[in-house]
Amino acid sequence: MTLTAQQVAERVRDGMYARDLAAQAAGIKVTEIAPGGATLTMTVREDMLNGHATCHGGVIATLADTAFAYGCNSYDELTVASGFSIDFLAPGRLDDVLTARCAEVSKAGRTGVYDVTVVNQRGERIAVFRGRSYTAKGRPAVGA
Repeated sequence: MTLTAQQVAERVRDGMYARDLAAQAAGIKVTEIAPGGATLTMTVREDMLNGHATCHGGVIATLADTAFAYGCNSYDELTVASGFSIDFLAPGRLDDVLTARCAEVSKAGRTGVYDVTVVNQRGERIAVFRGRSYTAKGRPAVGA
């Protein structure tokens, strides 16, 4: 039986999340998955706050990077980050529900570019992230 592209993405989501201890520890949830894209959420906890009582930038980057990982691996080809940049636009605060939406910008050969926008529960932009990916052709992200 041949799976649809959406079914492949869902299988990748399930397989990756089962092994994604960092996402689980951060309370990150994959709320949507599609070929080339993903939406993830995370609630800012007290242990995620920095010395200014705002969400640590590294935690926000982790959420965005995780959305990027699910988006670029959604074709079930092992894909890793070759780099990323992130710009912080506003602080995340205790109990904010942050949502990271990843969208594929370009995928050609072994390389890809993905944009992630992180917003809070009011729809205010917290960060914008651009990830660059490299695909190891012929190697499944999660396999059969």
